[in-house]
Amino acid sequence: MLIKRTLFVFTMVVCCVSSTSLYARPDASVKFSIIREENPKQQQNKLLVPYGFSADSLGLTIGLGGMLKGYGQDQLLMAGTAMASFDDAAIAILGMWDYQLPFANRLFFSAVGSTGTYPRQRAYVSVPRPAGDTYAGSNDSDKDDYFEDSGTDSWMDFKLEYVLPIGDGSDGPLESYKLKSGMLSNTGSGGDTWNPLSSGTTILMLKQFNRYQSFDLPLPLGKKNYSTHPLRLGILYNNTDFPSNPSKGSSQYVAYTKDFAWGEYSEEWDFIEFEASKYYNLGSTDWSKQQVLALNIWTGYSPSFSAETDANGNRIVSDDPPFSQGARLGGLYRMRAYPSNRFHDKAVLYGSLEYRWTPYWNPIGNIHWLKFLQMDWMQVVPFVELGRVADEYDPGELLSDIKVDGGIGLRAMMAGGVARFDVAASEEGSSIWVMFGHPF
Repeated sequence: MLIKRTLFVFTMVVCCVSSTSLYARPDASVKFSIIREENPKQQQNKLLVPYGFSADSLGLTIGLGGMLKGYGQDQLLMAGTAMASFDDAAIAILGMWDYQLPFANRLFFSAVGSTGTYPRQRAYVSVPRPAGDTYAGSNDSDKDDYFEDSGTDSWMDFKLEYVLPIGDGSDGPLESYKLKSGMLSNTGSGGDTWNPLSSGTTILMLKQFNRYQSFDLPLPLGKKNYSTHPLRLGILYNNTDFPSNPSKGSSQYVAYTKDFAWGEYSEEWDFIEFEASKYYNLGSTDWSKQQVLALNIWTGYSPSFSAETDANGNRIVSDDPPFSQGARLGGLYRMRAYPSNRFHDKAVLYGSLEYRWTPYWNPIGNIHWLKFLQMDWMQVVPFVELGRVADEYDPGELLSDIKVDGGIGLRAMMAGGVARFDVAASEEGSSIWVMFGHPF
């Protein structure tokens, strides 16, 4: 959720439950439980928190969120939130993550959905234009080339993940991590050698997701509906020591997404993507308990994407992913200085570098009335990002005229999970993002 020029009050819970709606990061994940040395007998966590914020897309908003972690199964998370604004926005999110199916202990099921009305939805799309003209969302497009109007946005995700019996998964599908002051105190699950057969966790994933958006746009577009119902097949190899906050190792993810044009407004399209991350432990100092250099690269291509010129000389695109899917940049995870889905095209290349510095200083951890947050550390994270979309997968084009942004983040370990507050700036302006989890 984008927060620009706003007073941040408290949004941890809404961040936790909304992260899967944004279709970034690898969809697959390591399944694990956490034991904190500070409360070793308590593996269950619950939280109920009111919050408020002001956002460009929603206005002044208030809400209530809650979560249950470790009830019934150690790794199981259930969470939900409801919020409303004084600008007639209303949003509800409810989800369950990593339920271990009783008939197959290596198989995990997740389901999450949301429905909402938004007074100011933004879409970087445009009417057909003469071939050769700059089109909305392209790498050279104008930052003000978008439509913004009231509308609805609803989505529902279903996901199955299977932990392969190789590497660390050969001993069972669940990992267990022990933390002391938020830092890993046992050996972790990987990071020393790259070999899926002996180290790390490999996960197969099948996901079916659905999204429906409507916009009340000016003529000649009028009311526009965007619907998608794809299937995604992916495989993740995570060879890091601690997936929530890696200090060493790497991960690789490959996925293929296909929409078979199910539904009234859906088009047939597909998308291939690859993501890799690498982490270097730079050790501790007198001032810091941990320093990590984190690198990430992501690239993708839509084979179905077709652009042709009609009899009037206009560029007509067909069989392309919706502007919120496929090869797109901008938002919570990639090119954070830009609005969500600011850039989208047939191909994409993205890279990021973060320096994650964790000082010994923890200003909130010892405040009595905030003990329920279980905050073990704070982290300062300067970062830089580079990205480019293009109408063909041409390395020469993807490596030229690259967009660049940079910023700084504040991260915090709360009950074994990372909450983040990132500020980023670029030539088009700045943005502030609040979310649960590292961007990679």
